[in-house]
Amino acid sequence: MNLSLIFPVILIVGMFWFMNRQQKKQRATQEARQNSLEKGSEIVTIGGLHAVVSSVDTANKTVDLDAEGVILTFDMAAIRTIKPKVETPEAKIAVEDLKPSEDATEKITVDSDKPSEK
Repeated sequence: MNLSLIFPVILIVGMFWFMNRQQKKQRATQEARQNSLEKGSEIVTIGGLHAVVSSVDTANKTVDLDAEGVILTFDMAAIRTIKPKVETPEAKIAVEDLKPSEDATEKITVDSDKPSEK
């Protein structure tokens, strides 16, 4: 065989191997995404629909979505992204410095202590 024929064949085989590897990674991430679905998750479909998961049917690989009161059934493959859950910060106690302190206030008890008005 000629060396000029072997190099393009190796190049083509290498390209197919890298493409196949990338597809496997995408499939694995999609499966992980589908397995992490649970009731109450906020998602975006491939069509751009923003909704909340109402129920998940793993046997049929479908998911019921609540889009402002309308329940729609989608295939799990139609889910593009799952929005991360926003953690609500705990209610903070009001700052104590806003309350006037009894020690810091000056009390005027005698008329001679009042500033003179001129």
